[in-house]
Order: sequence, then structure tokens, then C-alpha cells
Amino acid sequence: MDISLNYGKTQLVVTLPDDLEVRVIRKPDMPLLDDPVATLEASFAKPDGGPNLAYLARKAQTACILICDITRPVPNSVLLPPLLRALLAAGLGRENIVILVATGLHRPNEDEELAELVGDPWVMENFAVVNHFARDDASHVSLGRTRSGTKVMLDKRFVEADLRIATGLVEPHFMAGWSGGRKVIAPGVAHAETITTFHSARFMEHPNCANCVLDGNPLHDEQLEIIAMLGCVSAINVVINEDRRISMINFGEVVKSHMAAVDHVRTYAEVPMPERFSTVITSAAGYPLDKTYYQTVKGMVGPLDILKPGGTLVIASACSEGMGSAEYITSQRNLMNMGADRFLKHIESKSHAAVDEWQTEMLLKPLRSGQVVLYTEGLTEEELSLTAVKPTTSIDQAIVAAVADANDKRIAVIPEGPYVVPRYRPGI
Repeated sequence: MDISLNYGKTQLVVTLPDDLEVRVIRKPDMPLLDDPVATLEASFAKPDGGPNLAYLARKAQTACILICDITRPVPNSVLLPPLLRALLAAGLGRENIVILVATGLHRPNEDEELAELVGDPWVMENFAVVNHFARDDASHVSLGRTRSGTKVMLDKRFVEADLRIATGLVEPHFMAGWSGGRKVIAPGVAHAETITTFHSARFMEHPNCANCVLDGNPLHDEQLEIIAMLGCVSAINVVINEDRRISMINFGEVVKSHMAAVDHVRTYAEVPMPERFSTVITSAAGYPLDKTYYQTVKGMVGPLDILKPGGTLVIASACSEGMGSAEYITSQRNLMNMGADRFLKHIESKSHAAVDEWQTEMLLKPLRSGQVVLYTEGLTEEELSLTAVKPTTSIDQAIVAAVADANDKRIAVIPEGPYVVPRYRPGI
């Protein structure tokens, strides 16, 4: 039996023995929009919360539009042109509109990659498209502190714009519950001081800081408080299916419109399962998410609810850009030197996380759950030694070995990786 996993810009074909009992876990079929642009333009006039776009634009002299960085497959070529045409029609000048890439603490997107991200030559030629730099003190303004003490500093280009619009993909997120909306703002255009505070262990170790969880999620609550401090913000939210076609797109006040998108995608992205498995095979979602090992951790966390304790999780990720940032490599090296227990105690004592340390912290979750086996063609031997998981040069052989070790021929396969979150629900 052959199964295809999302891997880089293509598919990785996995050949499974015919005697295995294979459960392939995908989203249910999602409804698709016949005309996403027409749907979006209709939402400009009748938003999900807040005033309509024409009213907001007529009152504004300047506008700042946030877009996610290259790690998210947001269909910017669909949403940016109609949005920008609407702003121009309302009287805003092109020179007063800036498109800001919400990089958080990720690297900037530049040159050909920036053009790929935007996806439309007209947009690139006629509007300023710039990156957020979280460590540039001068480009941020302070909004004060949250109730928990987080110092809130955001990119001044967004804060000081008359019209503020965040755009993004709404999908499961293993810390914030769901991506998009408020997350595009913080951490998207937040200062490193803000990001490293609410990505510290006192937030990340909370049990509700998890995939598809908003109620009681301290990171989500912090983000909502930051939105309230900022004031009026609108959003465009997009939901896509496994083939990355648009199932939903809307516009409106950032919190209400984002929740409408969450309500839509939740039905499909969370998949109840009546059993757990000793062997689970998954991906890191393919390009662009699986460009680094840093992002690959999301694919390891996503299926943990259906992995039997002590089972084996096999994940495929291209890692075409290697491990990730230098800071993440340092964090992984610290994990290897300290061991999991000492590493966790070390970070729990800190008020601020080191940059990208939180991803190593999240890696502890699958490491505590069982054995993780990684198939990749993108990491060197030295980099593989820092992953804290078991590498394999043959995903087929790794699966056979995992099945033999468990003496259990029932396996689960999640081709789309972290965009699907299976939930153990006995008795369904």
C-alpha cells in the first residue's frame, strides 16, 4: 500500500506492508468557495463585526496591512489585490499604504521570496512591502503592560496607521490554539521584549497552551489583551483545505471575524478518533512550513493525543533550510547537553525565553510521549545530532521497525501534518 505525505514542494510516497491495518486521517471534505474574491468583496460591505471597509477607509489617511511571513501558505494573491483596490477607491493614496510582513522573530522575506510571498506583480510594483524587525528598538512603540506584566511594544508603522488590517490563515496552532487574527499582531509585529516574555515557560507550560484550545489559554488571553490595548483593528481571515483551496474568507473586526473563521475550520481540522495507535506517521505539512526543523516540531506535537504512551511517531520533513535560526541551534545544543529534565528546570526559572527556545520546549512534549523518528534529506549529520530524535534514511524501514517493536499492526497516517489535529475520543 502506498501513502503520500506532504513533503517539501512535492509528495513523499511511503510504501507500507499490505498486512498493516492503516487508518488515514484527513480533514473531512470542506466546502469550497466558487469565487473567493467576490466573497471577500461582499464581506468588505457586510463584515463579521465592526464597520464596513469603505467607512473605515474614508476616515483614514494612512493604512498598514499585515501579511504572514513565508512560513504560512496564505493566498495573498487572492486577498491583497481586492483589498488594495477597495482602499484606493475609498480615496487612500498608494504612497500612504504599507504592507508589513509580520515576521515576529523569524528572518525577513526578501527579493524573490518576497515576490513569491505577495504573489502579485501589481502589488509589488505599486505598494511598499516591508519586513518587521523585532529587535529594532526604534521601529516600535510601547503601549504599556498587560495585567500579567508583559511589556507591550509593537511596530510603530502598524500602531500609528489610521487603518490597521491583519491578514492571515486560520489553522491549528500548537501554542496559541489557532493561528491568524490576533496572533498576526502579537507576536507578528511585536518587539522581541514582548515575544520573549509571553513565550516564556510560565505561558508555554500551561496545559491549555495547546492546539485548538482558546478557553483558558494564557497565550491567547495575552494576545486579546494586547488587541484591547491597541484599539480598532480589522482582519481578513482565510481557511484552506488540504489542497490549499479556499473554503472560507472573511473581513471584520479582528476578534469577532477571527472567531467566525475558527468556528468554521474547527469542524474540519479536529478529527475525533476512537482509538490510540502505537505507530503514527505524519508530516510537517510540506512547503513552506517544513523548510526548517524548527517548524517541524509542530508536526510532532499535532498527533500526540492519539499516540499510545511509549509509541513511535515517524515524521517526514524536507528541512530545506536546515535547522532554523542560530538561536534555535543553540537551544537544541543546550537540550542535548543538559538533558530534558535539566533543560526544563533551567527555562522555568527565567522571566524571558531566549529567542526560539520555546520550540525546543515544545519538542519536549513528543519526547516525553514516546520515540520520535525523523526522515529528512535537508539536515547534515551534525545538525541531525542536535535534533534530539532518531534519524532514519528510510521512512519505509522505520515504519516496519516501529510496528515490529510494538507488535501491533494498527497504524495511523496523517498526510497533512499539523493542519489536522486528531483527538482521542473513545466510544465514538
